[in-house]
Amino acid sequence: MRNARPGGDPDRVTSPATSRLLVGIDIDGTVLDYDDRITEAVREAVTETARHHHVVIATGRSVDGTLPVLDRLGLVTGFAVCANGAITLRLDPDLPRGWEPEDVHSFSPAPALRLIAEYLPTALYGVEGTDLVKYVSGAFPDGELDGELRHESFENLLHRQALRVVVRSLDHTPEQFLELVERMGLHGVSYAVGWTAWLDIAPEGVTKATALEAVRQQLGIPERDTRAVGDGRNDVEMLRWAARSAAMGGAPDEVVAAASEEVPPVDADGLAVFLESVLAESGVRRAAG
Repeated sequence: MRNARPGGDPDRVTSPATSRLLVGIDIDGTVLDYDDRITEAVREAVTETARHHHVVIATGRSVDGTLPVLDRLGLVTGFAVCANGAITLRLDPDLPRGWEPEDVHSFSPAPALRLIAEYLPTALYGVEGTDLVKYVSGAFPDGELDGELRHESFENLLHRQALRVVVRSLDHTPEQFLELVERMGLHGVSYAVGWTAWLDIAPEGVTKATALEAVRQQLGIPERDTRAVGDGRNDVEMLRWAARSAAMGGAPDEVVAAASEEVPPVDADGLAVFLESVLAESGVRRAAG
């Protein structure tokens, strides 16, 4: 029986798993703490879960920002969802790079960028191209964008085919930024506002949930055997998609509301807590120590 979060939907319940589960896991604020660390408890929990179930990292990060985390977790087979669902990787150590694109969705960023620029003329803009290079209009704060960055004019960004667009304002608080984005009335794209004054934009109808659903169907996993955990607004659809899901402690209210339960925050190894319960429900008992 699913552990219902207080105030959650009492009808959203699951039976004990009868097959391998599909477990979608966010990275930042879930696997990685705010100092970019993975604790030993989290690493061991992910490793043990991957021994018995299909663990799929599902992140807003680019491919080159995701691969080092997969290495740190020892995840070398299966699938990984990047760019909020715009690109899914098939992982296989026998492939030349250890991975290949499995599913790719791109879009023209011009309409959204032109609209946003009317409201945020001084913002920083970045377009992750189908070549996996990130083209940026200016210098983002250190550590906020990883991988290869190339500077381009805003006008040139409009003509790039994009997997993902990021918008960063240094002039607004997160609360001001969220209010501004809600006033824009963005259409024709999927988007999520981050913890800072940060906006992630993906192709219309593309989210972590849609990418995980494609993986679920390919693997033949029953809907009841889906699990997910995350902490950000870009995790809401994924948390709603899973038959059982957990929001990390400290997540925004709308993220907690989308999940069926809440676990401790990242600095208290909330992911390990959730994965231990996932293992227990599927009849796996970890050896002490």
